Amino acid sequence: MNVLELQNVRKAYQNHVAVNDVSFNIPEGRIFGLLGPNGAGKTSLIRIITTITRADSGTVLFRGEKLNNTHPSQIGYMPEERGLYKKMKVGEEIVYLARLKGLSKKEAKVQLDYWLEKFGIEDWVNKKVEELSKGMQQKIQFITTVIHQPKLLILDEPFSGLDPVNTNLIRDEIDNLHKKGTTILFSTHRMEQVEQICEDMVLINNGKNVLNGSVKGVKDEFKENLFQISYAGELPVGFNEHVNLISNKKEKLVIQLNANQDSNSVLKYLLENGVQIQSFNEILPTLNEIFIKVVGGKSDE
Repeated sequence: MNVLELQNVRKAYQNHVAVNDVSFNIPEGRIFGLLGPNGAGKTSLIRIITTITRADSGTVLFRGEKLNNTHPSQIGYMPEERGLYKKMKVGEEIVYLARLKGLSKKEAKVQLDYWLEKFGIEDWVNKKVEELSKGMQQKIQFITTVIHQPKLLILDEPFSGLDPVNTNLIRDEIDNLHKKGTTILFSTHRMEQVEQICEDMVLINNGKNVLNGSVKGVKDEFKENLFQISYAGELPVGFNEHVNLISNKKEKLVIQLNANQDSNSVLKYLLENGVQIQSFNEILPTLNEIFIKVVGGKSDE
């Protein structure tokens, strides 16, 4: 089952087309990367998904139903620009926002105690939000986003401004929620984060789909049959005639095989000629390299 389906979605603001015929599906229980540079149209898409705005045309389905005003209660959204009430106390704010998402006061307090204990911040409950550091406020923002146990969790640049310790803490909780079956839409312009976290992805540039599929599938699509070999010993005479040798520095080879060559046969050839192989790895392109190749390095960033 797909938690979310977008079909030919378009959104324009006056003369600017922010989303231009975008289509993709997010399967249930997956971590899905919404990837693109700043200004690509990611935030406009999120506003449509969360019903903040409506698409000018196209269809959005949430768990098989046409998106409507009842669905945001099943969605958790953590925006890049955080939106806490600075004068409220932490406990009061979390309970208030949980109740807006449909929890009873009793349920909200149970979840409040659970999350404060989980993060080891029980003593923050009566502090005003404005008394907390930015990193502490982001922990509170994360709690308010997940406290109602949403079916779809949307995280827009969730690690922005966090130190490494708090980044790992939030990342661990994302992983825990994923293991429990939560579907996660992870929006970022940091392509290396998508590689580390996401299973599937769509790449948006200038409001349009550029790439869509599994992260592994996209990387496989753009691989160039490059391999790195660490070895000891002397390469056999005439090795250059067997492969396209890209580089050979400090007993590390980079080779490129053509379509009819088999990496196993190259490995066998080296071993049979007395070369000691320490590692033999395929070099896959990064998502950043793929993006630059697809869009020619041009973006709104």
